[in-house]
Amino acid sequence: MNPLAIIGHGVLGVFRSAGKVGLFGMRGIVAAFSPPWYFSQFSAQLLRIGYFSLPVVGLTAIFTGAALALNIYTGGARFNAEQFVPNIVVLGITRELGPVLASLMLAGRVSAAMAAEIGAMRVTEQIDALETLSTDPFRFLVGPRIAAAVISVPILVLIADIIGVLGGYSVSKLILGFNGALYVHNTVDFVTQWDVISGLIKAAVFGFIIALMGCYHGYHSQRGAQGVGRATTNAVVGAAILIFASNYVLTTLFV
Repeated sequence: MNPLAIIGHGVLGVFRSAGKVGLFGMRGIVAAFSPPWYFSQFSAQLLRIGYFSLPVVGLTAIFTGAALALNIYTGGARFNAEQFVPNIVVLGITRELGPVLASLMLAGRVSAAMAAEIGAMRVTEQIDALETLSTDPFRFLVGPRIAAAVISVPILVLIADIIGVLGGYSVSKLILGFNGALYVHNTVDFVTQWDVISGLIKAAVFGFIIALMGCYHGYHSQRGAQGVGRATTNAVVGAAILIFASNYVLTTLFV
């Protein structure tokens, strides 16, 4: 077999898949932010993506902030720079770890759920029934999920930022012996408005990716239980990879 032909076939396949996802995403954006809107679907997705994800995001944030404070203190102690723990903790949480880790947890929870739900609807021909009833599946299924994810993920990340900083504060005060008032003072003085806003912009992009991957792979699920399982796996893996890639691009732009 010609190795160049194999490489060319793989490259063309990647671009073909990227084009399909891009067109699907454009249709999803149009469906999400243009009438008619299905507010019952939108509110249900807000609850599923936002409210029901609070425990997972909160636990992830508080342990991340606590572990980050311990590691920064250990590294800073080698250079007599322990006083920079609150500064680095709040910067790392708001700009990187808060948006990325919260979105990864949501990718495992939300993308998988969306892919499984829509994939099951595809297998049982419920999506075909919607088209028969003159209901656009994109406006009924994809649009509300994308809109809900873009709105709710930044709110979750903002809560995760607060909880993560609180985790670092708790460890620093109770275990590392920091003065609580001085820790809070250094944190408030060091963090800037742009640090928080840049993380929330990332969260909105990550929310779109999470919903897009879940809806895309579920919508194109193959027949049978194996097809739905494969769609669920591909949704989580695709969302995680795109979150890391887009995080690098956005960080480069925001520096």
